[in-house]
Amino acid sequence: MPKSYVFTEYGGPETQAFVDLPRPVPGPGQLLVAVHAAGVNPVDWKVRAGYLREFLPLPLPATFGTEVAGVVEEIGDGVEGFTIGDEVFGALPLLGGYAEYVLLPVQTAARKPAGVSFTDAATLSVSAATAQQGIDRLNLTPGATLLVNGAGGGIGVAAVQIARGLGATVIGTAGPGKAEFVSSLGATHVPYGEGVADRVTAVAPNGVDAVFDLVGGDALYAVAHLVADKSRIVTAADPTAAAELGGGYFQVEQTGDTLSPVAALVASGALDPHVTTVMPFAEAAAALAQVEAGHALGKTVLTMR
Repeated sequence: MPKSYVFTEYGGPETQAFVDLPRPVPGPGQLLVAVHAAGVNPVDWKVRAGYLREFLPLPLPATFGTEVAGVVEEIGDGVEGFTIGDEVFGALPLLGGYAEYVLLPVQTAARKPAGVSFTDAATLSVSAATAQQGIDRLNLTPGATLLVNGAGGGIGVAAVQIARGLGATVIGTAGPGKAEFVSSLGATHVPYGEGVADRVTAVAPNGVDAVFDLVGGDALYAVAHLVADKSRIVTAADPTAAAELGGGYFQVEQTGDTLSPVAALVASGALDPHVTTVMPFAEAAAALAQVEAGHALGKTVLTMR
C-alpha cells in the first residue's frame, strides 16, 4: 500500500511514523495526484506540536505536509479543466502532502509549467504565494526601501526577489549564518537579535518605507518604529502584533488563480525558489528536523518518485 508520513498524537518527533494507507479515491471536486515532491515547512512541525490545534483540529493520525507537486492519476466527479496525466501543484488545506498519493482539491490546484521542476513547484503554494501576496499588499514603488523581517526562510527568499524585481531596495534580517545567502539575493543582510533596530538604522538612516514581517513577536516590535506609517507593516506571522501596531495581517490565498502567476514567475526566471535541500521520502524525519531546528537555508523538499 502507499506510504504516508504521519504524527500519531500531538507532541515531539517521537510521535512521527511511516504508515501504509489505502490509495485514496477522489471524490467530487478532487484530483488524485501521484506525488513527485512535497514541500517541508515550519507549519508542519508546528501543527504536530499542537500549536495550531485550537484553529486546526485534526483526526489523528494525521499526515504531514501542505504543498505538493505531481501527476494527476484520477479525476473526481464535477472536475473541469484537468485531465489524467496533467502535471500539477497545489495546496492541501488539511495537510496530507507527505504521501505517495494525495487528494488535491481542484480549487487549490494549478498546472505546473513544463519549464518548472517538480521540486520547485512543490514549494510555491505556501512560501512563494505568501511572499507575492504580501508584497502585493504593500504596493511598493521603485526606489522604496523594504525591510523583510526574516529573510532567510522560504517566504523571505521569495519576498526579497519579488521586491527587488519591483525596483525596491531590500534590507533583510536573518541569522549570522545566513548573511552570505541573503546578500546573494540582492538584499542587505542585518543580523537579528538585540540591537537589530540600530543595525537597520545604520543601513537606512532615514528609516524604511515598509516592513514585511515573517517572524512576529518581539522581533516585529523591535523594528516596527522604523517605519513612520504603521499601515505599511504587513505580517504573515502575528495578527496580535499587527492589530496593536496598526499594521495588516494576512493569510495566504491558495487557489489556481493565485498560484499560477507565481509559477509563471519561476518559469520566466524572475523567481528562484532556492530549493537548497532535496531529500528522499525515506528521510522525512531528518528533513523535518532540519526545518524545525531552523538550520535550513531556502526551501527543503521531499521527493517521492
